[in-house]
Amino acid sequence: MVLGAYALLRRKPKTSAEQERERRLWLDGVGRITDGTVIDVQELAAAESQRTPATLLIYKYDVAGVSYECSQDVTHLRQWINLHSCRLGLHTSVKYDPQNPGNSLVISESWMGLRQ
Repeated sequence: MVLGAYALLRRKPKTSAEQERERRLWLDGVGRITDGTVIDVQELAAAESQRTPATLLIYKYDVAGVSYECSQDVTHLRQWINLHSCRLGLHTSVKYDPQNPGNSLVISESWMGLRQ
């Protein structure tokens, strides 16, 4: 009993990459799909703690008459997309949380919204 409680309390906190992966998996399961548009793809300079520059996919979509403009860090998902074909005005599908429509994604390990 004491050992189990110690193990739970001693567990390492999740990294931001692990939290983001869990968010993508959760949205894959509960997300609803709507139409969106790619606005831009930007590469941000690498931080001291990172080896590679971060790549952001910036997109917009509407849910129930409200417009959302979001970005998704696709740095670790690059193998599934061709960033050179992501251009201004490219139509895409967006998965969003019906309880919090600002929580969304365009690509995950098991789903692709980009229409190439």
